[in-house]
Amino acid sequence: MAATMTSKRLLLSDLVSSDKIDQVPSNYIRPLSQRPNLQDVFHDDHSIPLIDLHHLHGPNRAHVVQQIGLACRDFGFFQVKNHGVPESTITNMMNIAREFFTLPEEERLKSYSDDPTKTTRLSTSFNIRTEKVANWRDFLRLHCYPLQDYIHEWPTNPEAFRDHVAEYCRSARGLALQLVEAISESLGLDKDYISRQLGRHAQHMALNYYPPCPQPDLTYGLPGHTDLNLITILLQDQVPGLQVLKDGHWVAVNPVPNTFIINIGDQIQVLSNDKYKSVLHRAVVNCDKERISIPTFYCPSPDAVIGPAPELVTDDEPCVYRNFTYGEYYAKFWNRGLATENCLDMFMTSSST
Repeated sequence: MAATMTSKRLLLSDLVSSDKIDQVPSNYIRPLSQRPNLQDVFHDDHSIPLIDLHHLHGPNRAHVVQQIGLACRDFGFFQVKNHGVPESTITNMMNIAREFFTLPEEERLKSYSDDPTKTTRLSTSFNIRTEKVANWRDFLRLHCYPLQDYIHEWPTNPEAFRDHVAEYCRSARGLALQLVEAISESLGLDKDYISRQLGRHAQHMALNYYPPCPQPDLTYGLPGHTDLNLITILLQDQVPGLQVLKDGHWVAVNPVPNTFIINIGDQIQVLSNDKYKSVLHRAVVNCDKERISIPTFYCPSPDAVIGPAPELVTDDEPCVYRNFTYGEYYAKFWNRGLATENCLDMFMTSSST
C-alpha cells in the first residue's frame, strides 16, 4: 500500500524534495487579492507582550494576572518566559519533530490520512477534502489528553517519539491549566470557572512542517484564521513565519528562545462575551529554510456546553453568543476549512447579528 501512496506524492515535502521544483505548482497559488503581500508586513521586535510567569504563584500574582488580561484584551497574543517547562523537554520535542519529518517517505506515510476525524494523522495543507487552494504545509496531528487514550496510536518511529512527545504534552497541559486559571481571574471570574466549563477537557497538538518555497509571495503555510479552541501554546524553531493582525496590519512575530507564544481561541471569546477577542494570524513561508512549529491546542471536550459567562452578561453588554457544544463548533470549523476567516458569527444570538 505504501508504494501505491508514494507514487501519488501525497505530502508536500516529498513533492519538493523529489522534484526539486523551482516554482509553486498551480494548486498552491492564491488569487492575487488573497496573497500575503510580504512587503507590507510590519517587523517589530516588541510586536506582542512578553510576560514573565515567575511570580504567577507568589505575592505578585495579581500583577501577572493583570498583565495577562491586558494582553488578551488588547492583542489576543502574548509570549511567556519562566513558564516552568524544562528546556530539555522543549529541545527533545523539537528534535523529535525534526527527526520525524526526515524519516523515509514510506515510514511517515504509515500515519497518513485525509480524514479530519482521525485522532492521529499525518496530512498536508489543512483539509484537502474541502479546500480549493492548498497550503504549503505538512503536519502530524495528535490528540493527547487523556494521554492513555491516544498514545498507542502515535508513531513508534523515531524510537523515542512517544516518550518525548508524552513528556512535552504533560508539561504543556500544566502550563495551559495555569494560564486558563489566570485568564479566568483576569475576567473577574472564579479562577476555576473556565476550567469547569470544559467538561472532561481535551488537548490536541500539531507538528507543522513548512518546506522551503520557491515563490513565498504566492502562497501561505496557513492563511489568516483564528483558532477554534480555548488557548494555543506555540513552540517554534528559530525561523520566522508567524504573523498576527494588529490594528489592520500584519505584524511579524519573531521567535524568542525558550519562550512560548500564547493566543486565545474562539472559545475564550465566547466565554468572555467578546471582552477578549480571538485574533487573526497566519503562517508565511520562505525560499531558504524549512520551518517547524508545534502548537498545542487546549480545548473543551466535545460534549462540553460553551456560552458566555452569566457574570459577564449585563443590560449594557447583552449575551453575544448562543450556547453550543464544542463538538458542534469543531465540526463546523473543519467542514468550512479556512475558506472564511472565522466561524463565530454562525453562533451569535439573533439580537447580535
